[in-house]
Parts: sequence; C-alpha cells; structure tokens
Amino acid sequence: MTIVVTGTDTDIGKTVFAAALAIAIGAHYWKPIQAGLDEGGDAQAVAALGVDADRILPEAYRLTTPCSPHHAAELDGVVIDPDRLTPPSTPARLVVEGAGGALVPVTRQLLYADLFARWGHPVVIVARTALGTINHSLLTIEALRSRGVPILGVAFNGEANEDSEATIAEIARVKRLGRLRRLNTLTPATLQAAFLDSFDLADFR
Repeated sequence: MTIVVTGTDTDIGKTVFAAALAIAIGAHYWKPIQAGLDEGGDAQAVAALGVDADRILPEAYRLTTPCSPHHAAELDGVVIDPDRLTPPSTPARLVVEGAGGALVPVTRQLLYADLFARWGHPVVIVARTALGTINHSLLTIEALRSRGVPILGVAFNGEANEDSEATIAEIARVKRLGRLRRLNTLTPATLQAAFLDSFDLADFR
C-alpha cells in the first residue's frame, strides 16, 4: 500500500510526519521532486529523523531553487515529465511526500492534486492547528475530493486546538487521525514516541 502525504500549506510539518509514519509502518520514503538543495533536501531530513538510508528512494528530480517545482524546473532549464513521477514499486509499503500544498504546480499544466488523482492512492492531509487551519483544511479537502482523490484523513500538527480539529472533521466528514504535538527536542526517539502515542497504526493499514 502507498500512502501520499500532502499538506494545507508549506512548512507545516509534512516531512516530520512522513518520516514518523514511514518508520512506524516499516515503509520506504519517496519525494518525487525536491526543490531547494541548500540544506540537502527532505530526503536528508527524514534520514536524520530515523528513516533507514536503504528505505529512502532517490527523487525523480532535484531542483536548485526552493520554490514551486514548476518554477524551480524552469530556472534550472529542466522539463518535468509527469511519467517519471509514478510512485515506484517497493518490497515494503511506500510513503510519498508532496511539496507544499495540494494545489502546488508541478508544471504549468499539472498540479500535485492532479498527480494524486492519477495515482489513486490514499492521501493524508497534514494541517496546522493554528489560526486559519479550518479554511485551509476545508479548501484542501474540497480540491482533492473534486478530483476523486481518496482521503485517508487529517493529521494535525501543533498545540491542541480541540474546536478547530473537531470542526474540520465534522464539516468535511473526514477522519481525524490524530495530532503530532510540538516537541522541545526533535530526535528519532522522541518523534517515534510522540507518533505512536498520538496515532493508531490501524488507520494506516
């Protein structure tokens, strides 16, 4: 089974969640397009968070500039071929991490949500608990559902906000998977302990 991790925005904790999920379910990790190489990219980040190196698959594209993939590719003089973005077959399960939010352009004709619809794999939406999350989450859910993308549920990230979390789940009729709390010290051990404390692995089977 392949699980796709997307978000309601950029820098909301998708990579941390994807790393924790991959470790918890014994999955491989793949980010199809890495845009921005100054800090090594998300593959390096998930390795630092405990994902075994032999379970991290190489990106289809590594682009220099930290911006939307469509523009990063243009700056690098690269033409992104959507056929190279099909999730690979792996001997174990696979966690695929998108870039930014669901409507980030892959090319000027293709959004990540369009890719997700092509793939047909279940998607986990990572959402903040901070102000604005209801609007951003509901918009993301509508964008995915309008394309027929199966949604596994919403994984929240941050301090508890019971009303916002419950409101999103109720209005969107989507599963509330759990919430990954902010960690004062982020290590493979603390991350995995927090993930297992906050999520039911049966939801990801």
